[in-house]
Order: sequence, then C-alpha cells, then structure tokens
Amino acid sequence: MCRFLIYSGHSPILLSHLITSPTHSILTQSYDSRLRLDQSPHNGDGFGVGYYTAAPATRQHRLSDTAHRYASAPQEEVIDLGPEPCIFTSTIPAWNCRNLERLASKTVSPLVFAHVRASTEGALSDSNCHPFSRGALMWMHNGGIGGWKLGVKRRLSSSVADRWFGGVGGSTDSEWAFALFLDSLEQMGVDADDEMKQRDGFGHTVLRKAMLRTIERINEFRRALPEEVRQSGDTRSLLNFAVTDGKSVVCTRYVSSKTDEAASLFFSSGTSWREQPSAGKSGAPKVGKGEYKMERRDKGADIVLVASEPLTFERDNWVTVPTNSVLTIHNQTVLIHPIIDEYQNFVPNDMRSSGFAAKEGQTTGDGMAEQKSTKAAIVRQSPVGGPV
Repeated sequence: MCRFLIYSGHSPILLSHLITSPTHSILTQSYDSRLRLDQSPHNGDGFGVGYYTAAPATRQHRLSDTAHRYASAPQEEVIDLGPEPCIFTSTIPAWNCRNLERLASKTVSPLVFAHVRASTEGALSDSNCHPFSRGALMWMHNGGIGGWKLGVKRRLSSSVADRWFGGVGGSTDSEWAFALFLDSLEQMGVDADDEMKQRDGFGHTVLRKAMLRTIERINEFRRALPEEVRQSGDTRSLLNFAVTDGKSVVCTRYVSSKTDEAASLFFSSGTSWREQPSAGKSGAPKVGKGEYKMERRDKGADIVLVASEPLTFERDNWVTVPTNSVLTIHNQTVLIHPIIDEYQNFVPNDMRSSGFAAKEGQTTGDGMAEQKSTKAAIVRQSPVGGPV
C-alpha cells in the first residue's frame, strides 16, 4: 500500500522540510514504513510530488539606453504560471532519486502533495504514479477499490463521460477514481475544466460533496455485482482519497465495512513546523538532524499536515482521523465530518477490527494518536459538523 503526505500553509515551505529532512519523512517511508504490516515494508514502485507556485513570477525588462533616461525604475513583467500544479513523478524509488533531493532543497510552496507508491493495480510506469491532475485539481489515493477485477472496473469506466474517460493515461484504480470524481463534479453541474473556477477555486463544500458522491458510486458498482461474483472474492474497499484545487483540500479515511478499520490517516496543525535544536557534547545547542516538531504558539493554525504515517514520533503532534470520515482544510481550518452511509457504525463503543487493513499491508494506527481521546482532540483543534 502507498503512503501520502499533504502540507497546507499560510506561508510557503521548503519541500525538503517535508520530503527529505524529517526523521520519518515521506522519503524515509519509501523504505522504512513503520505502519505497513506485510512482509516487505517498501513503497518503492515510484513516487510523485505535486505543488502550487507560491506567487506569480516576475522578470525585469532590459530597457534601451533612451528608455533608461526616462524610466525611474526597472519595469517588471508578470509571468503567469497558471493555476495548474507542477508535478514531478518517477518510477525510481524515492530513496534512490538524487533529483528529488535537489528539487526539494530549492523549491517552496504553500500547498504540497507527496506520494510514495506500492503498486496494487497498474504497471510500474510514470503514468501510474500519483498525484494525478486535471487543470488545477490534484488527486492521490492510498488503498484499493474492492472488486476491481471482478467487474467494478468495467462498471466504473463505462459510467464516466467521454472526456473524463479519455483523460485517463494510466491503468490504476486510483486514476479511474479521479475520473469518477471529475464526472461526479459534472453531474453536480460543476465543470472541472472551467477556467474561472480553476483560478478562483471550486469551494471546499463542492469538493467535499463530489468526494462523497464518488465513494457512493464506487459502493453502487460493488453492489451491482452478481451475488456469486461478490462471494468469489473480497470486494471491500480502502478509500483514503485526497483532492485539492490549490485553495482547499479534502481527504477521506474510509472502508466499505461496518466492522473493519480503515487504513491509517493522521493530521497535525499548529503555527510552525520546525527542525529542533539538540545539545552538542559541550552542552551548547546545535541543529538536530531530522527532529521536527509542530509548534503551537496560539489557538490558531497556520499549518496543517495530513499523512498516512506521522512524520515525527511526538505523541502530542498527531491526531488520528476517525474511520469513515472526511477531513477538509480551508484557510488552515480543519473540519471533520462523518460519512453517513450503510457502513457508518452508530454504536460508539463498538470496536472495529484491524484484520482487513493488516491483510492489505496496512495498519489502522501506530498506537500513539489513539492513546488520547480522538474526539477530544478533534473538538480542541477543529470544528466538527454533520454531513453536508
């Protein structure tokens, strides 16, 4: 199974502070994934990084000698880079790619998606590496669509409009889920290719509704399978999806089961994400390599991190996202809504099993975030509302 990471901040961050430098960075997770329970804890089937430019770029014109006599200051031209994210993908394992370290050490962005892949569907190719994009929209997935080869793929691909069907360049269930998301937007009356919305944003409520509709449709495809087909294989889905339009982020932690836990997902929010100093032999502080901490100077949040696996081992830094819920980040405010459907368990004390996630090479948590009350942590850090 894959691992993904999201950064959303008021200010741009150097990508190396997320991808390469922390003790348990997304790069480290590509070869040392602590929460994978299968025999080979490697996420080495390629990686991808997607990020949005922090601000319009400018360049100075070289003026003629005559113009210089009349110009009081150099003229600047705004270079419009557009609303689309820059995406760098490779089939090289993240731990073995020098270009990733070079890119991360010289690139800043206020919104970053990063993904390391352990393939379940689709060959090893650039076209199958996350994140996927369409205009300003960017998409990632950790998990798998149940019953994919038993008939769900055929039903899903047949249900999307031609332009979304034609936009699929790879062969993963994850990219087909993105096509289904784009089609769900269109069914809601929202055009994913609308240039104004790509620049101004689609709105977090619209993205959340389209995400919920995408999950609903995947479940419908599963239910449409003949009974004998459903009995012939496991058709449960693990759907940890993430989508952004460059303004808002929507993520899910979801399993199509009433009794199983979903794959792990955590978030952390605060006012700064800093590398911590450590004491040298003389007792004088020195910069510690890779030890980061989410600091909170007030009740607000300038930074939100979402990760399949925490980037630090600080117990107080990370909160577990509840199973079968959707997390929204808008203006660095975290909102968590339950996903109310047939798989919602309304018995608060009912314990879900981690067996299905474990069988898929996942775990439901590492024990650190769950040692404190998830409900209390969410109430403290983010508003919680009902489904919309």
